[in-house]
Amino acid sequence: MPISLNLTERVALVTGGAKGVGAGITRRLLDAGATVITCGRREVDPVKGSTHRTCDVRDPESVKALIDGIVAEHGRLDILVNNAGGSPWGLASEMGFARQAKIIELNLTSPMLVSLEANRVMQQHGGGSIISISSVSGVRLSPGTSAYGAAKAGLDHLTRSLAVEWGPKVRINTIDLGMTRTHGLEEFYGADGAAELERLEGTVPLARLTDPTDVGDLVTFLASPLAKHISGACIELHGGGEAGDFLNEQRRLNEQRRLNEQRKKENNL
Repeated sequence: MPISLNLTERVALVTGGAKGVGAGITRRLLDAGATVITCGRREVDPVKGSTHRTCDVRDPESVKALIDGIVAEHGRLDILVNNAGGSPWGLASEMGFARQAKIIELNLTSPMLVSLEANRVMQQHGGGSIISISSVSGVRLSPGTSAYGAAKAGLDHLTRSLAVEWGPKVRINTIDLGMTRTHGLEEFYGADGAAELERLEGTVPLARLTDPTDVGDLVTFLASPLAKHISGACIELHGGGEAGDFLNEQRRLNEQRRLNEQRKKENNL
């Protein structure tokens, strides 16, 4: 069988696919020839070559309408990438239950909802591939993002279980993503300036943070025929892992951020 990442005539949905990691995924799928639809809660400029739809992935009616609309227009849905998610940094004792429940909803129950609707049509139209963007926060300590880490651990477990339930027609995998260079990196890790980011990159064995195009490359592979026997896998994408001092480094950066915020408050008095 010839080796090919050609996804021509494949239809893909990327949630949160118009910016950040999602945009990197969208561009790579487009490069491989796929028809790509992205979705988000707001109208945004789509990645060139893709189509954007508004959809709240937490709302069952909105998700069903989106999936049914894609099938009505294109006749099929072959690839789903559950990319929408994320979390602000904050100690569990300070964030409160309601906010943490919303984090879990966005990062666990929403991917489950979209996957259920996608599986419904994939089972009827020849099968497909579902890829969820998870996080290394789900497989290691996650201080400051405990609800997020718990949700991502649940997403990994859900993937392994659904791979059994939905095979052989539908393959389902997750990517456990490490530190990734996006517009929100500085805020999330408390890194202030190029020197701090360089120090963060020094904790990665391959000496750089993951780029959104790296994620897109792996998604494209998992969606392609080359991954035809891969299902129920949780693949770590992090440049070799985090050095042992990562959590100490993160703790130091967060403490520095706290001090900076305290100084700003005092200066505004």
